Amino acid sequence: MTFVPNVPPPITRKYPARLRLDMNTSLRQVPLDSLHDYEIWSFNGGAPGPFIRARRGDVLDVSFTNLDESGMWHNVDFHAVSGPGGGAGVLTSEPKETRSAQFKLLYPGLFIYHCAVYPVAHHVANGMYGMILVEPEEGLPPVDREFAVVQSEFYTNDEPDEKGSKVLSMNEDRLMSEDPNYVVFNGCVGSMTDEDPALGKPLEAQAGERVRIFFGNAGPNLVSSFHIIGGIFDKVYREGDLISPPARGLQTTLVPAGGASVVELVPTTPGVLTLVDHSVTRFDKGAIGFLDVQGPVCPNVFHSDKEARPCKPCKIHP
Repeated sequence: MTFVPNVPPPITRKYPARLRLDMNTSLRQVPLDSLHDYEIWSFNGGAPGPFIRARRGDVLDVSFTNLDESGMWHNVDFHAVSGPGGGAGVLTSEPKETRSAQFKLLYPGLFIYHCAVYPVAHHVANGMYGMILVEPEEGLPPVDREFAVVQSEFYTNDEPDEKGSKVLSMNEDRLMSEDPNYVVFNGCVGSMTDEDPALGKPLEAQAGERVRIFFGNAGPNLVSSFHIIGGIFDKVYREGDLISPPARGLQTTLVPAGGASVVELVPTTPGVLTLVDHSVTRFDKGAIGFLDVQGPVCPNVFHSDKEARPCKPCKIHP
């Protein structure tokens, strides 16, 4: 397990294993942007929760502990699990309770997991989601770099409830109207930009390297039009399908709420490529990340006698 944007190393073993997976949920205040905080309902302290890497045929031996001091029940619904509730029912835990179960992973793919206690929208909108990668038995083709990115939505009041506080609270009317005021990558605005070092930093690669991105859309409501400005997807494993051959040469791929996609690209030109949801009004709600590509200039691919001209206050062309 790792936390986004980091990904565990590829699996090299040629046999299935029993994977001990210790998970918990607790309340944490985390930055939502450079000005505001939010109290998330976390998996293992994060929103998104841990990125889990497994192999087809593995058995997940899950131990889930509810450390939420508010009294709320929680569980885990693994989209990778075949069986009632994706395991949610047998893992539903009262506060201070630990529940365990075992699940065999039958299908390779990239899958979302989330809390599925009623009301599900509240639990997902408060940060209870993550991804699990189930590699095919033969593994995935090698690449130079791998990253994990999860899109999600937050529905908050415009201002903190208490004077002097930075903490925003949920706005249920916005949630039920499917009208988020934050649409973010990896849990907050600026998680993959140079806007604020405390929030995160851009992804990094070298020109000519093959980059694989495991992209999930936790929702809870919106479909994502995932696009990289200045990059063309050489391979797209649509909706996390690792069984079928990938699509080639795509500009944008649709990722449904509760779905995922695996994309690969080979940047040829140094500079900043921008990850976005191409439903473009979401740029201003936070759905922006940077892939900083280093390396020699490639004038036969990209050339101009003019310097790039920034269009202030543009957020997507740094």
